[in-house]
Amino acid sequence: MADDTFTVTRSMSIQASPERVYEQIVDFHRWRPWSPWEDLDPDMQRNFSGSEAGAGAVYEWDGNSKAGKGRMEIVEVSAPSAVGIDLAFEKPFKARQSIRFTIEPEGAGSRVTWTLVGKKTFMVRAMGIIRSMDKMVGPDFEKGLARLKVVAEGPAGL
Repeated sequence: MADDTFTVTRSMSIQASPERVYEQIVDFHRWRPWSPWEDLDPDMQRNFSGSEAGAGAVYEWDGNSKAGKGRMEIVEVSAPSAVGIDLAFEKPFKARQSIRFTIEPEGAGSRVTWTLVGKKTFMVRAMGIIRSMDKMVGPDFEKGLARLKVVAEGPAGL
């Protein structure tokens, strides 16, 4: 079974309380300043539906060939320690993956872990010949966590 899935994980220490970090992740409206993909297409269409934040919140996007098209829905929350997201891509190819953020107290701040788990579909296997999912997505997670760190450690209200 492990050969049928891939996992990408990155962690970072953030000098902000778990509650402060959690509020940035559990609300898709707050993702724009820190998500590593938000700047791929300045004209990307975004749609928010479902709950305002937390379980049932939905974020859909439709952008250029770099941004693609897809949908995320928050399917699990455990304040202030975890957020689970169902991710479905439509373009550039269809794929369904799970995202999980865990936020653990660490000293005066938090350790945030971003994990993506998906099936090794034919397309994923084909891309893996050139570059592994970890090498493709991992740097984006690192960029996103670094941006999340700036937002969470910055002044309130960002």
